[in-house]
Amino acid sequence: MEEASPKNPLLKIGEGGIKKFLTINAGVFLLSLGVYFFKFPNNFTTGGVSGLSILLGRLIPIPAMSPATLMSAINIALLVVGFIFLGTDFGFWTAYCSILFSFETWLFERIFPMERPFTDQPLLELCFAIMLPAVGSALLFNSNASSGGTDIVAMILKKYTALTDIGKALFVSDSLIALSSCFIFGMKTGLFSLLGLFLKAFVVDSVIESINLCKFFAIVTTKPQEICDYIIKDLGHSSTVIDAMGAYTQADCKVVLIACRRGEAVRLRQKCKSIDPKSFMFITNTSEIIGKGFRTV
Repeated sequence: MEEASPKNPLLKIGEGGIKKFLTINAGVFLLSLGVYFFKFPNNFTTGGVSGLSILLGRLIPIPAMSPATLMSAINIALLVVGFIFLGTDFGFWTAYCSILFSFETWLFERIFPMERPFTDQPLLELCFAIMLPAVGSALLFNSNASSGGTDIVAMILKKYTALTDIGKALFVSDSLIALSSCFIFGMKTGLFSLLGLFLKAFVVDSVIESINLCKFFAIVTTKPQEICDYIIKDLGHSSTVIDAMGAYTQADCKVVLIACRRGEAVRLRQKCKSIDPKSFMFITNTSEIIGKGFRTV
């Protein structure tokens, strides 16, 4: 996640934050598509404010209070909580996402009224109701933002409890809402909702991990200087060099440690083999790299 800048989050747009801005908008759009076209018509309450809106819409059948209207009201209340517990930077982007999310669902209501589901295959509809919002939410979480609602509760749980994975925090914060659908919409819809919540939690964590996936290299070589020069000049990273000795040959060597992005990893692997054909490389996947050039806490 990017470092918070509580003084003026808008300045991030002018500081190379255009990518973040576009990512957030794409995330909200995917979220809106999945919620309006697949969750609302099928009464899938896989948690979140959208799920809570579906439940309240059934319990409080007020004509003026559509699911989109209820969602807007609940989002405003929880948004205040987000500002208090998660800071102004997170609050700013969450406010933006929440307003955009509510506006897009309201716009879809006006342009594409959904009186019934697209198909008569609830399992197929559930797949889209899970995948689209899960990918959208993952993009938002990875940008230090959320769509508001119970996502804010999940972020608070992640920050102040032992739940380090946002997917698990989502499951905890939304499980009661999904469980309630068993009593309001029947066991069939309720079980679909619980299944959807479980899959959503898994997909969110998987997408975030995939977005942040990097490669960690431990390169055993006798030509560390040439490799380090390439890393510094061409990849724009630094590295750590430690002394080593071959257990069989008893020959002195060096181990170069470096973390880099996936695209850079391909180039580094090829370059290392061209510099030192006898080099030995350990390459592992990692999505938790904290430090300059990657992520800050």
